[in-house]
Amino acid sequence: MYVPFRKLTAMCDADVDILAQKLRDYSQLGISLVWQRQVIFLAALGLAAFYYDIVLAGVVLAMILSSELFDFYLFRRILRCQTFDVRKVRQFHILIAISTLISASVIITYAIWIATLQGPIPHFMPLFFLFAAALFASMNNHQLPSALFLRLACYGLAFLFIPVRDIVITGAPLHSELWAQLFTSIFVLFFIVECSRIYQHFYKSQLSQLRNLRNEHEKSKIAYKAKTEFLSTMSHELRTPLTVIKGAVDIVASGKVGEIPEKAEALLQAAQRNSERLLGLINEILDLQDIETEAMLFDFQDIKLWHAVEDAISNNNPYAAKLDVTFVATPPRNDVVVSVDKKRLGQVFSNVLSNAAKYSPVGSNVFVSMETDGDTARVLFNDSGMGLSPDNYDTVFDPFTQVDSSDTRKIGGTGLGMNISKRIMETLGGEIAYSKNDGLGTTFIVELPCI
Repeated sequence: MYVPFRKLTAMCDADVDILAQKLRDYSQLGISLVWQRQVIFLAALGLAAFYYDIVLAGVVLAMILSSELFDFYLFRRILRCQTFDVRKVRQFHILIAISTLISASVIITYAIWIATLQGPIPHFMPLFFLFAAALFASMNNHQLPSALFLRLACYGLAFLFIPVRDIVITGAPLHSELWAQLFTSIFVLFFIVECSRIYQHFYKSQLSQLRNLRNEHEKSKIAYKAKTEFLSTMSHELRTPLTVIKGAVDIVASGKVGEIPEKAEALLQAAQRNSERLLGLINEILDLQDIETEAMLFDFQDIKLWHAVEDAISNNNPYAAKLDVTFVATPPRNDVVVSVDKKRLGQVFSNVLSNAAKYSPVGSNVFVSMETDGDTARVLFNDSGMGLSPDNYDTVFDPFTQVDSSDTRKIGGTGLGMNISKRIMETLGGEIAYSKNDGLGTTFIVELPCI
C-alpha cells in the first residue's frame, strides 16, 4: 500500500499498523545487510583509490560513514519504537526520505566523479556500480515504495546524466557509441523498474498472507475463549446437581433410609460407579480450564516428599483393591524436603497410581520407591502393565488422547489426567516422564528439586 506523505494524516488505525510493519521490516533488513554493504563499499573505494583518485576515495568514505551512522541510528530508533501513531509514521517517513537522499548521493557522487575522470568514453565501471546499487535497492527497499521510488529516481537521473553529458561535450553523432551507451542505460532502467515491481508484488503478497493469518488467529482466540468459557460454565452447572445425585445415591446405598432390595443393590452400585466417574470427568475438565486460563491456585509449602507419597498410596489403596492390585512401597533411608503445593502434588501421585492400578494385570503389584541424586528427588512407580513405548509420549501427555483410543477399548477415561499432571509438575518446578521396563510394564518418574 503506497501512502503519499500528504495523506498520512488521514490514515486509520489499520493503515498505521500496516505502515508500522513496513517500517520495521525496512529497518530490520537495513540492519541485517550492514556488513554486506560495507564489503561492497570497500571494494568500490579500493578500485577508485588505485585506478583513479585517492582524494575521491577519501571523500566518498567520509560520506559513507555519515550515511551509515545516520541509517543505523534511524533503524534502531524505528525498531525500538513500541507504539506507532500518525505523527510518528509521518516523522519516520520524512527521516527515511532524508536517509535515502544521503545514501543515494554517495553512490551518485562516486559514479559521476569517476565518469568525469574517465572522460567521454563508454563508462562501464561507474554505470555498473549505479546498476548494482539500483538492483540492490529493488531487492531490499521494496517494503517502502516511497523510499524505493526516491532512490531509483536519483539513480535513474545519474544513469542518464553520464551518457548525456558525454554526448553534449563531444557533440557525438547518432551513430556514435556514446548514443548506444545512452540507449542501453534507458533499457537497463526499464529492467530495474520491472525488478522493483516484481519484488514489491512478492512483498505485498506476504503482507496479505500475514494479515490473513493474524485475522484467523484472532478468530481462533475468540472461538477458543468461547469454548473455554462454555466448558467451564457447563462443568460447574453439571457438577452441582451431580454432587447432589451422587450424595443421594450413596445414602440410599448405605442402607440408612431403609433396607435395599436385592435386585436394586446392583443398580445402585452401578449408579454409584458411574456418578463417581462422571464427577471425576467434570473435575478434570475444570482443572484443565483452570490451568489453561492460569486460574489454578497453588499454595507452596515445604513438605517431606515421602510422606506425600504415602498419603497418595493410602488414598488410592481402596481403588487398587477393587482391581486386585497391590501397591508395594519401599521407603527411602532418608526423606527429602520439597517446596510444592501438597494438594496438587497429591493429585499427580493419584493420577499415576490410579493409572498404574488400572492398566496392571489382576493380582499384580505396583512398586513405589524414591531415589535422590544431588539436589533432585525422583519418585518411581513401576507397574507390570501393557508397557508404553517412547513413541507414545505425545499420546500419553496430550489432552483428550489415549494410547488405545478405539471404540472397543476396555479401559475408559478422558485422557486428561496425565496432561493435567504434566502441567502441574511444570508449575511446581519439576517434571513427569516415563520409561519402558526391560520386561513387562512401565516406570513413571516424578522428579522434583529438593530443598
